[in-house]
Amino acid sequence: MDNTTLSVRVSRRASEATDIDVFELVAADTAVPLPRYEAGAHIDVHLPGGLVRQYSLCGPPENGQAYRIAVLRDVHGRGGSRAMHASVQAGDLIRIGRPRNAFALKSTTQPACLLAGGVGITPLIAMAYQLQAVGTAFELHCFARSRDRLAFQAELAGTRLRQHAVLHLDDEPAPAAHSLDHVVDSVAAETAVYACGPAGFLKRIGDLVAQRPAPRPAYHFESFSPPAVASGQSTFTLFFAKSLKTVTVEGNETIVAAAARVGIEIPVSCEQGICGTCLTPVLDGVPDHRDMFLTDDEHRLNQAMTPCCSRALSDALTLDL
Repeated sequence: MDNTTLSVRVSRRASEATDIDVFELVAADTAVPLPRYEAGAHIDVHLPGGLVRQYSLCGPPENGQAYRIAVLRDVHGRGGSRAMHASVQAGDLIRIGRPRNAFALKSTTQPACLLAGGVGITPLIAMAYQLQAVGTAFELHCFARSRDRLAFQAELAGTRLRQHAVLHLDDEPAPAAHSLDHVVDSVAAETAVYACGPAGFLKRIGDLVAQRPAPRPAYHFESFSPPAVASGQSTFTLFFAKSLKTVTVEGNETIVAAAARVGIEIPVSCEQGICGTCLTPVLDGVPDHRDMFLTDDEHRLNQAMTPCCSRALSDALTLDL
């Protein structure tokens, strides 16, 4: 029996917005409840063909009966969202990983400004429900190209969220106060900012926060994928302390692929530095961190790295493998 994954049934699938479908998942064995989770958590979804993809849980966290994910069909992606849309139907049994959370609320009592770009609303609507349940002040700003591409409109207009939600739609006229710049500039210093969305959206928010005079609001974000980084060695030497093996990592391959060439298998899941499955201790050398899993403080410590996407700033790295 695989204790790292759960068997679930797709109890419902529905179109939520253009190219976005919602999948509700319940335990296949109704006698065994699904594990509880907090807002910001995601699950691995195991898809046909061996694909594994990560999706944020976007239902109210207090709902222990079902998980909910929303999947944007991305024709330019790596195939996971297309497989979900093409292959997974209501009634299907699939396997998922247990909830993991690298994007949790730092405090459920601190006021929060939640900034969602497109389908980045998924972890933030769960945060909104969690904050609303405990009575914490928050705003949920939802940015989308058009109304038909905005997920969860009925819930945003519903009793629990309508006093907190503000829609920012590119194709509808809006006052200057609705611009992203104005929203971020207006956030009080004691309010925490949480954001999820495309890389450019997140970078703009980070730049705006950094430009503000101290004290600045704390900024926490989750990206769909790690940013492209041009730094690091094109080739470098990799030493494995436990197996006493050595390999050269070429410029066009990952550490995971190079390790496999000498018989060392590093477990991976997302292959983008998001989930932390491949997290590996570093014994020597300076990693070029390209992940979104470790915090900035953990990056500075250089005690661990994600070999699925990260590389080396030094000529060599020694891993505890």
